Amino acid sequence: MTTHEDVEASAGRKPHKRWHRTKITLGIIIVVVLIVAIIGAITPWPSAMVIRAVFTQGGEATATEMDGHVPDTKLTETLDVAYADDGIDTTMDVFTPASATGALPTIVWIHGGAWISGSKENVDPYMRILAAEGYTTIALNYTLGPEGFYPTAVGQINQALAYINENAADLGVDPTQIVLAGDSAGSQLASQMATLITNPDYAEIMSVTPALMPDQVVATVLNCGVYDLAALAALDGIVGWGLKSSMWAYTGTKTWAEDSSGATMSTVNWVTEDFPTTYISGGNGDALTWLQSIPMSQRLDALGVDVTTQFWPADHEPALPHEYQFHLDMPDAQTALQKTIDFLDEHTR
Repeated sequence: MTTHEDVEASAGRKPHKRWHRTKITLGIIIVVVLIVAIIGAITPWPSAMVIRAVFTQGGEATATEMDGHVPDTKLTETLDVAYADDGIDTTMDVFTPASATGALPTIVWIHGGAWISGSKENVDPYMRILAAEGYTTIALNYTLGPEGFYPTAVGQINQALAYINENAADLGVDPTQIVLAGDSAGSQLASQMATLITNPDYAEIMSVTPALMPDQVVATVLNCGVYDLAALAALDGIVGWGLKSSMWAYTGTKTWAEDSSGATMSTVNWVTEDFPTTYISGGNGDALTWLQSIPMSQRLDALGVDVTTQFWPADHEPALPHEYQFHLDMPDAQTALQKTIDFLDEHTR
């Protein structure tokens, strides 16, 4: 059989080395892919870091977009307030109108990022927008996975609520009018905190003593959240891979869907009739709306909880993506913002 080298030799040339270099390169690529696959089967770190990098870029871009919509209202801002002793992970940013002469209804916002990315700075522009409406607004940090495992963040957020309650006068907080709010993973955490506060059986199972009394939490705002981990586990494709990888990184176990992590994070199964009045929203182009937000709103409604929704028809154009509420260049995001403000005004003061 005539080989590539034979053809080169018959032409009076030395065998070309390019083919050998190509084979070596392909071999290296295959080895690298295999190594990455093996490592990825043992630890969630590689996948988590890729997802974090993508989310970080997106979060920063969205915050910049929101910056363009922050009104000129003068605010008093206190940044990087330490609510516990875990460094930057346990800090918060506080915003209040400079004209305020006393305590104000307060929105405590928990940022999203699939539990493994994001920061309070990503939602600070939104906090400034809401503060300009006459609220004290607080954006929280918490430890992300895989640096810390569930339920570390739950305990930290409970510490934050305790700090806010104990330092209400200094922070401009009316401790009788607190709204728990969040986006994406932060929405799951906000729903979890509200459930801990209003369901003693759940708090006992979680071994958490809630920092707030039920009558202190007057409402929740839940945007694009996750409330049913079994439905999350059923997702396929790139979205399913990303969320499953994130959950592994956040919980520290690949079996999160089968053990107490997934069960206790699934607040749809733990909410009661005492859950606070709720505003819940999601975009029609976001799979989580159909798998999570709408079923959660239906569950709360069935329990008799006062629920305000902002959903969109399945064929709405443009299709509204995950966390569309922050893309304030879009008219539909402006609609959601105004509905959020109307909801807050109705259930506070």
